Amino acid sequence: MEHQSQATRAGVFVPLLKLRGTGDVEAPRRADEDRLLEAEGLAAAIDLEIVACGLIPVAKVQPATLLGSGKVEELKGLVAAEHIGLVIIDHPLTPVQQRNLEKELNAKVLDRTGLILEIFGRRARTKEGRLQVELAHLNYQRGRLVRSWTHLERQRGGAGFLGGPGETQIEADRRQLQEKIKRLEKELEQVRRTRSLHRSKRKKAPHPVIALVGYTNAGKSTLFNRITGANVLAKDLLFATLDPTLRRLTLPLGTEVIFSDTVGFISELPTHLVAAFRATLEEVIEADLVLHVRDMSDPDALAQASDVRKILADLEIDADDAEHVIEVWNKIDRLDEAGLAHLEATAGSHGQGQAVHLVSAITGDGVETLLEDIEHRIAGRADALYLEVPADSLQLLPWIYENAIVRERIDQEDGGVGLTLNVTQQAHRELLRLGGRYPNVRIT
Repeated sequence: MEHQSQATRAGVFVPLLKLRGTGDVEAPRRADEDRLLEAEGLAAAIDLEIVACGLIPVAKVQPATLLGSGKVEELKGLVAAEHIGLVIIDHPLTPVQQRNLEKELNAKVLDRTGLILEIFGRRARTKEGRLQVELAHLNYQRGRLVRSWTHLERQRGGAGFLGGPGETQIEADRRQLQEKIKRLEKELEQVRRTRSLHRSKRKKAPHPVIALVGYTNAGKSTLFNRITGANVLAKDLLFATLDPTLRRLTLPLGTEVIFSDTVGFISELPTHLVAAFRATLEEVIEADLVLHVRDMSDPDALAQASDVRKILADLEIDADDAEHVIEVWNKIDRLDEAGLAHLEATAGSHGQGQAVHLVSAITGDGVETLLEDIEHRIAGRADALYLEVPADSLQLLPWIYENAIVRERIDQEDGGVGLTLNVTQQAHRELLRLGGRYPNVRIT
């Protein structure tokens, strides 16, 4: 048992490929050191013991091993000296490159996609999440060695998403593998139909949906908890949340909405991963408003935002649509005065009329203003009204208190009530409609 609980010794390496100039405007590039830190964070997310890490310049991509022969020899010596059992290459590897590197290094090798899949497997809690992970894994695994995951099976004692070799053993026979993929796709299609049914029921209610999206570890779940009072797992950890969470909330002026927290995005998220998680991401596609949550304390915030925008584009969502997407610049509590002043100046000149909210999900700073903006967009601006409700129409009061902010109440001698209110345009229209039943109520 002691052997099983011992963490796998791992090395994390980021190949630095020379990019050819295309003449196009380049998206913001993240610093090499930040890429390495992120790769280490991904490895730490599955409790590996990182004993070596580094950047590896690659002048020319080698079809057989990605890295040049000299670099492979260097790695081989390091792996042997540090007794490394798992080498993580933070770059997509072909099946041939993965197999050749495993032979050369005499250690298991995972590329970026494989590592993300392993994290997803650890984080999935619902049946839907597990189905999506397994489908993405099987598509990734096609053409790769059958037992390429055994080091992780031993490490977790059969408790991970793949279980032990006896539970989800990937058959060498491609036909059986394809049959399993088709079965999972059918099950996920059923999940998609069920989710679509739930959405159509919500629309009949109707409750607008506000989806939180952002780079992994941007603080989405912490903000979700702050807004809704939920208890979603929120850690300073890459991919702390995988399965979508929905919570209903009544906004300050009485508008009922549903907030949706979704899986965090990451750079170079493979297409088949996006495809596998489309059922989950449909909550984002169908949302009335999208909150793009960004960690503004991270030096890489600009590059991360660019990665999120690419994935939103894959989902056919225009990140520049000022009516549909709100930028939420989070973690301002981590900035000093100069940093905060610079951020405020940047926010003032951001985009073409796109709303930017500076918030701290930890302290709550800026959250109230954000919710007011959301309610304004969903239900219209707030109007100030004065109501005189006579004694024979007091049945209307519970509705007023649920759907408006009562600024002042004056109880009159004849049993009636005078109310000074703030109501959204939506609630104002409903109040006028209800007022037809109470002809003695005066609205000014």
